[in-house]
Amino acid sequence: MQLGLEGRVALVTGASRGIGLGIARALAAEGAKLAVSSRSREHIEASARELGASAYVHDSGDLDAAGLLLERVEADLGPLDVLVTNTGGPPAGPDPAGFPRQQWEAAYHELVLAPIALIERALPGMRGRRFGRVVNVSSSAVREPLPNLMLSNVHRSGLLAGFKTLARAVAGDGVTLNTLLPGRIDTDRLADTHGSREAAAQAAREEVPAGRLGTPAEMGAAAAFLCSEQAGYITGVSLLVDGGLTRSV
Repeated sequence: MQLGLEGRVALVTGASRGIGLGIARALAAEGAKLAVSSRSREHIEASARELGASAYVHDSGDLDAAGLLLERVEADLGPLDVLVTNTGGPPAGPDPAGFPRQQWEAAYHELVLAPIALIERALPGMRGRRFGRVVNVSSSAVREPLPNLMLSNVHRSGLLAGFKTLARAVAGDGVTLNTLLPGRIDTDRLADTHGSREAAAQAAREEVPAGRLGTPAEMGAAAAFLCSEQAGYITGVSLLVDGGLTRSV
């Protein structure tokens, strides 16, 4: 299937590794004019070399820098057609009532305000050109809250509601906003939470109906479709990519 992404300008944040890199690879394979960003100059420049992309150092925690990032991307590559917002997760903890206010505020900053800062700057141009695709990388925890991930459970669910609201407001302008809900994807972060990559893989064999971990490439395939011309009638959707792990309807 031709996804209609050839020559489309796309920005993927948090693209130096893991899911973000997997999505960037998928968009690059479809011929997008690709911009990738992360906090680490070394890591994002290495990813950009692999992808044939333009690299940008951007700290998603710096909300005031969101506009500058988009200005730089559009000055270099042209008007933005596709925006993929991908951020890391906040700290875990066994006591859901044990997080200090500072961590609550930091999680809200990272998981809600940071993507919205980029989206609100990208939407006017997309609406004016009557084409735009926005995809956020969230978590299956918005469907079934996960133990130890109180901050992620709360704030990612809040952004999901925001996407639904925005999607309805801009659907008539040819702009879609959708959310990916990864389950257990083979990333460094998952390995850290399980103690090792081997432990994460063993847990997946025992607990995930598909019997394995998902891959960043599989996340990339799902994202590329949601960014495509063919997905123009799909908006406000949250798509599970979890090998059947989530039990809720």
